[in-house]
Amino acid sequence: MHLDPTTSARTDPRCDRARPGLALPDARGRTDLDRTGLDLDRNPDVRVLDVELVASAWHVLRRTTLEVRGRDGRWTTQHRETYDRGDGATILLHDVARRTVLLTRQLRFPAYVNGHPDGMLVETAAGLLDTDDPETAVRRETEEELGVTLGEVTHVMDLFMSPGSVTERLHLYAAPYTAGQRTSSGGGLVDEGEDIEVLELDVDEARRWVADGRIADAKTVVLLQWAVLDGPFAGAGRDERG
Repeated sequence: MHLDPTTSARTDPRCDRARPGLALPDARGRTDLDRTGLDLDRNPDVRVLDVELVASAWHVLRRTTLEVRGRDGRWTTQHRETYDRGDGATILLHDVARRTVLLTRQLRFPAYVNGHPDGMLVETAAGLLDTDDPETAVRRETEEELGVTLGEVTHVMDLFMSPGSVTERLHLYAAPYTAGQRTSSGGGLVDEGEDIEVLELDVDEARRWVADGRIADAKTVVLLQWAVLDGPFAGAGRDERG
């Protein structure tokens, strides 16, 4: 539906809000999904005019109409689709004494359909926050995917991984681990369709996997580079051939 820029979908008589995700709960119990972003005022050069709910299955797709003031002072009307899957957290586990890292391998269908040879991506353990804070979420995912009960964790950074269309902010962590902290085999949650292989790699081998493309996941590359350049492996017997 195309609206006059001065008209909101919430006041336009053509707009029926009596559908799931708007006035009625969707399959996940959410309502008012077309209101996200309407109150944004942190940037004086951006005015949000309207938010349209395009789809709300497991995650939410919106189409937002906004006005943006360019550097020349002119206002232009733009449309942006955003995919909202919530925020996430990920963690790199490291054993400095043995120079190893603990990673996962699992099927990522979006990568498979977009040209990855088999869709089996090697990654740091990760998951969505859901209703948890980032550290609680990353501890939960570490136990589920890697079978490790964590002690102290280090917050490394927060990144927007695909800011052109995806709203997700990813919280990146790192933590030491030992064999004694592996309290289960990991592997993920079977009832959620997870079938996760746990990989323990020498950190220099992991760097070579980045170089030759066997590790092609952005968050994992970032954390491995951090670990070698500024983190636990910085200057500690690094294999310069990697």
